[in-house]
Amino acid sequence: MTRNTINPFEYGGVVAGNAFCNRAKEKADLARAIRNHEKLFVFSERRFGKTSLVQAVLAGLSKKTAVCAYIDLWPADNETAFMTAVAKAITHSMSSSVGKLLETGKSLFSNLAPSVTIDREGKPEVNFGISGHVRLAPALDEVLETPAKIAAKHDRYVAIVFDEFQQVLEYGSDRVEKKLRSVIQNHREVAYLFLGSRRHLIQKMFMDRSRPLYRAGGHYPLGPIGEEHWIPFIRERFAAAGKKISNGLIHSICEQTQGHPFYTQHLCHAIWELCEPGAAVTELMVKQALQLLLQREGYAYSTLWESLAMNQRKFLKGLAGEAAPVKPFAGEFVRRSGLGSPSNAQRAVESLLDKDVIDRENGSFLITDRFFRLWIQTVQLP
Repeated sequence: MTRNTINPFEYGGVVAGNAFCNRAKEKADLARAIRNHEKLFVFSERRFGKTSLVQAVLAGLSKKTAVCAYIDLWPADNETAFMTAVAKAITHSMSSSVGKLLETGKSLFSNLAPSVTIDREGKPEVNFGISGHVRLAPALDEVLETPAKIAAKHDRYVAIVFDEFQQVLEYGSDRVEKKLRSVIQNHREVAYLFLGSRRHLIQKMFMDRSRPLYRAGGHYPLGPIGEEHWIPFIRERFAAAGKKISNGLIHSICEQTQGHPFYTQHLCHAIWELCEPGAAVTELMVKQALQLLLQREGYAYSTLWESLAMNQRKFLKGLAGEAAPVKPFAGEFVRRSGLGSPSNAQRAVESLLDKDVIDRENGSFLITDRFFRLWIQTVQLP
């Protein structure tokens, strides 16, 4: 029997196909939302697989029945970059050849100047520039009104996906948010998905009454993957290479990673490398794999730790040392953590949220980097 010799556990990029674990319900929910022209804010921690999830949903939609534009806003650090990123994604969703890309770009966006280049893979890529005489507001209006025009002209579903949507908070004004509010209210035949990986920022955008997008759409929090889904996924991938792993050890892995997709796949990747074909994973292998990963990240974690104020360190120690969710401002937690007072805990929380070291979780907080949490338990706790 031919055994799989390629490590089946993928992490760090977009995960697709057999490397993607479960999310069957989430895929069905989001596909239904697109068909129903819904407006959804999809949010979770970083590295939770939002991009992989949404791209899997979009890949499952036929180009004959759907126009889907995926816009990664992470590099878009101002309104102009936002506008050209949206125009580029919409144009690519409509065309693929060099001639068609240029023609589509010109016909859809008269305020912008499209050009086509060939990327490293030999594929055509459209880009947009803005000349000095073009005013930003009318150009932004044109770009954001385009999805509704496409929906009216073509008998297809239209879906616009904004990834890392919290980036618009960095633009220095709320013009993009205000325009999107109008768009969401009036584009009844267009689905909009807003993805965010800093939950407290995304929640602020649609839960704060002072923000333009307050209650502008539904919210769809993405949680960890349940152990009942990890067990068959992990076991089958070890078995395909002639390796065995027990349900008990998979449970131990899930406990340490808290079901977080990135850290679970990463740890399984390291364990898979340590286990020889025909052998069974042992508890020692799991410990060795985790120790290896923590050693690799040790310098980065030490540097981060040294940059934190004393009360921030105390708060993180308290958080890492508790198995169950904590009440971070309660007297008992404050006393055990040596924080002195609830106000000290509050200041530590605010700073750690700003640094993206922690995130909110069901009335409590969690350390976003699961390996950093384990590093604190291993290195910093007595």
